[in-house]
Amino acid sequence: MISRPTFAALLAIPFAFLSVPAAADALTSAAGTRQSLNVTAIAMFVGFVAISLGVTLWAARRGTSTAKDFYAAGAGLKGFQNGLAIAGDYTSAATFLGVTALVYTSGYDGMIYAIGFLVGFPMILFLIAEPLRNLGRYTFADVVAYRLSEVPVRSVAGANTLVIVVFYLIAQMVGAGKLIQLLFGLPYLYAVGLVGTLMIVYVTLGGMLATTWVQIIKAVLLMSGSVLMSVLILWHFGFSLEALFREAVTLHPKAAAIMAPGGLIKDPISALSLGLALIFGTAGLPHILMRFFTVNDARQARTSVLVATGFISVFYSLLFVLGFGAIALVSANPQFRDPAGGLIGGVNMVALHLADAVGGSLLLGFISAVAFATILAVVSGLTLAGASAASHDIYARVLRKGRASEREEVLVSKLAAIAISLLAMGLGVVFENQNIAFMVGLVFAIAASANFPVILLSIVWPDLTTKGAVSGSLAGLLSSVGLVALSPGVWTAALKLGAAPFPYDNPALVSVPLAFAVSWAVSMLDRSASAVSVRAAFGAQHVRAQTGLGIQ
Repeated sequence: MISRPTFAALLAIPFAFLSVPAAADALTSAAGTRQSLNVTAIAMFVGFVAISLGVTLWAARRGTSTAKDFYAAGAGLKGFQNGLAIAGDYTSAATFLGVTALVYTSGYDGMIYAIGFLVGFPMILFLIAEPLRNLGRYTFADVVAYRLSEVPVRSVAGANTLVIVVFYLIAQMVGAGKLIQLLFGLPYLYAVGLVGTLMIVYVTLGGMLATTWVQIIKAVLLMSGSVLMSVLILWHFGFSLEALFREAVTLHPKAAAIMAPGGLIKDPISALSLGLALIFGTAGLPHILMRFFTVNDARQARTSVLVATGFISVFYSLLFVLGFGAIALVSANPQFRDPAGGLIGGVNMVALHLADAVGGSLLLGFISAVAFATILAVVSGLTLAGASAASHDIYARVLRKGRASEREEVLVSKLAAIAISLLAMGLGVVFENQNIAFMVGLVFAIAASANFPVILLSIVWPDLTTKGAVSGSLAGLLSSVGLVALSPGVWTAALKLGAAPFPYDNPALVSVPLAFAVSWAVSMLDRSASAVSVRAAFGAQHVRAQTGLGIQ
């Protein structure tokens, strides 16, 4: 029987050419301790950046001068490719590091986020994917504006997209800066600048095609790393989940309580609200929705969702193994503790410590580079979504009334990508030392409240009018942002203003029904001539949404 050290050595042979001796330099972690600079991680990170830049140059040579090429990769992707790209767009570093950390601290309950993220995809498959592809061109606002008045609908949809993208980018930029600061030794300001510069290059030079292949490469790397770590964890326990759970229960301060629900979210209202935000928010994220325009028909759109769902299902299942593996292999290991007894770098770095525990510095370097690649892929997709809304919805269709040339529209999109990147870099620096965890929840709450109700009603309800869509979207946007500001996570924890006026951290249980109700009420009360015409146009829209007839 092969011993564990021998097995690890044999496993490392194929990757030996990537290894670089560790340097003696050190950096200060968030916890105030010193951690050795991982040059292996830097070498792998540089390799990924080189490959991704090569892909970007290749995509640029393929052409990004037309709107269809820049926004939708010429609508020439296959369903399998697009599915991998969707998975790459959706599985962020916050998911990989954050959900693993949640399972590490809360056990079974930590999977509530993973399950919520995953359940959103059947919603997209059965309700949105096919009509979205048949009715739209580049952004989800194309779908809502198909029969409704274009200027007010696109103005609100574009504003929603930009709000979502900016909040999401802040969280990603802060995460990227802290990760590089911890692992690579760069000052935080330089780390944020590096990420921002790379996403400007990816988006402006290569457009959707380059962004797609960066996401595909990242998805494959992330899945490979997660599978490898899970196999090594299970091998350590004789491939027995029972043995893994027994060890975790023995070592965790909560003991057997980590195998039962109720430790993370204690009341039903909070659980329902979080579930609504995660499920419906997935179907309202603009950078996910715009990926359905990169395939050439509805069948490929459905295939994209199926592939993405399969990939993400496996990935989130592995996070369960990683979280419990971290309890069993990291929590009691003094190697990963600072003098105060906490984890070096904080609990969100537990996945990286786990990689070190099961595979040494080589696997740690690989997983660190994958985590950074994950951030680069996600911020590129977010930036492209924001730039598309700014150029296609707001500039070309609202300000220029459809008179802008494709070359002009693409130029504005590239300038918008640069502006969004610079804004994200600046806000990332401003929010460096702030608690920005609430922003991720706010992103899903806004998407679920402001985007999803209007998209769904525009597809399935003949009586939705322009006034109803705009009013419902604004109600969802303002209520979700307002209630989050009044929640304990912001009002009490972040702003230190005392007891919160709104008792729950996630507002979706209030803001999502409110958006539907306002859309319904305003639409039913609308008796204007334009309301009559948009109701009459639903039949033709429904035929195209379900069959694709009329797509050019």
